[in-house]
This record gives sequence, C-alpha cells and structure tokens, in this order.
Amino acid sequence: YDDLINMVHEYLPYYQKFYEIRNKRLDLEEAHMYDVYVPISESSKEYSVEEAKEIIIEAMAPLGEEYQDLLRTAFEDRWIDMFPREGKASGAYSWGNYDSDPYILMNYTGSLDSVFTLAHELGHSIHSYYSRKNNNFLESNYTIFVAEVASTFNENLLIEYLMERAETTEEKIHILNHHLDSFKGTVFRQTMFAEFEKITHERIEDGEALTAEDFHKIYMDLNKKYFGDAVVSDENIQYEWMRIPHFYRNFYVYKYATGFSCATILSQNVLKGGEEELEKYYNFLKDGCNHFPLEQLKNAGADLLDPESLRKSFEVFKEKVLELEKLIG
Repeated sequence: YDDLINMVHEYLPYYQKFYEIRNKRLDLEEAHMYDVYVPISESSKEYSVEEAKEIIIEAMAPLGEEYQDLLRTAFEDRWIDMFPREGKASGAYSWGNYDSDPYILMNYTGSLDSVFTLAHELGHSIHSYYSRKNNNFLESNYTIFVAEVASTFNENLLIEYLMERAETTEEKIHILNHHLDSFKGTVFRQTMFAEFEKITHERIEDGEALTAEDFHKIYMDLNKKYFGDAVVSDENIQYEWMRIPHFYRNFYVYKYATGFSCATILSQNVLKGGEEELEKYYNFLKDGCNHFPLEQLKNAGADLLDPESLRKSFEVFKEKVLELEKLIG
C-alpha cells in the first residue's frame, strides 16, 4: 500500500504532463476539473461483432492457441449477452457459478470502448473458467485483490495490437489516449483515493476527531498535489470525497491500482518473454485461491513486495505519455 503511493508520487510529473498534453490539444490556457474528462480525440470508426471477435482473438495470440480457442468457444457457445435492449442493465459484467459456463452481460455498441469492454470481460470469464476447471469448489473463486488482473491484461494486449496496426496519426492518438485514460483513472486516481483513506484513518488512530471541514481540506490538498499546475483545483472538488461509494468499503480502491499495475507488468513479461513467462501466467489463471494473492502474483512474475517491481508498470505509462506528446507535437 505504501509502496504504491510512493511510486505514484514519483511519477506524478508524468501524470501532470498527460494533462498538459491534453490542455494543448484542447487549446486550453487554463484547465479546470470539469475539463479532465473531455475527450481529446474522436473516432467515427465502428466495429461489427465479427470484426471485434477477430481483433480480440488475434490480439490474444501471445497467449497461444489454447486461449484463442477458448475465446472462440465464448462466442460460439453463447457466453455473451451482447446487445442493448429495453430494460437491460447498464454496464458490463462477467458472472456464472461453479457448474456453469462463465457468462457476460454487456451492451455492445460498435465503438472502440465496446471492443475494449468485450476484451476486458472475456479476461474475467476465462480467468473464471480456468479457476473453476482446475480447482474444487472451495478453492475455485479467486480473490478481489487479483480479480482485475486477467481482464486488464487483455486490454494491454489489445492496445499493443491496435497500435501496431493503426493507419493514421489520429487513430494512434485515439487508441493511445484511451489507454492512458484507463491508466490514470485506474492507477493514479484510485491511489489518490487510497491516500485519502490512509490519511484519514491514521489521523483517527492518532486520536483526532475529524469534521467535514477536515475531510474537505485533506481531499483538496491531495487534489492539488496530484494535478499540480496542470489543472486548476476548483473549490467544489473538495466535496468529491462524499460521493465516492468505495470509501464506505474501507481500503478497497487501492486494489484497482495494484491490479492494473500487475496486469501491465505481466502482459509485458509475456510479450517480451518466452514459454516460461507464459506458463507462469497460465498457472496464475488456474490457481483459484490456492495461494494468497501476493504469492500468486509473485509466482506469475509481479512481486508487489519489491517496490521496484511496480516501476515496470509506471515506466510503461511514462513511455506512452511521451509517445502521445510526440504524436500531438
């Protein structure tokens, strides 16, 4: 937990640089908190279901034919309730039970986001498939700490695949920005939340009594620290902590950041490694909850007890920020 926060602090200059690049692209002399989600690129490109299927299966080629065959099974055996319809729940989920196939509920619209969502949920489903097939009922459910690793692993392979095949600079900007948005939202933002929780709990443990004003100030100070001069921390942002539901489930949010970071580390290991790295990742998918999550991740190739292990993930973020800066000019 502490190592994650310290590593994020070290890479805050690149987090802020990402917003500076966005500001330049949007021609903003001064960016405010309400500007941070404004898209910097648009794409009218649509992907049919067949195109999405083909792209995802090809993008997962580094995982081998066995994984690709499972993806085909997911499509052919109707694991996926794909299209929006009246009364259908929003969002996307992978579910199922020990005796069933894993099932995906999503709302596919043909956008790039939809393709990434489909790849993400398929990562969950195949993780569940391997976990259930290789364990008895009691050991078949992986923990929440590792739950987002396989899903975001797939996203990392997809981003590499799409970037290699992008035909125009604008297309590269659109794909790269999508990935960086995911990274900053899942790693940097969630770690800021985690630091807020850490500070507030430590102050209570030290015998202080915190008022709403104390919470406002802690949150505002963190916002200024994370965004720096790249974005104006508007007065109303101090109240944002009150609307984050995860704060009512203590010490939950940091798992998003560690999960995404580990997925980045492991995907890089597989992309740049050989059979050994691939076998380690498959063993992770099949482990269920036979080992504690830190042990699972270490065996797979991401040792969170080594602070320098996290650096691999943040170096990827840094490289992609600099790549986006070069593309935008």
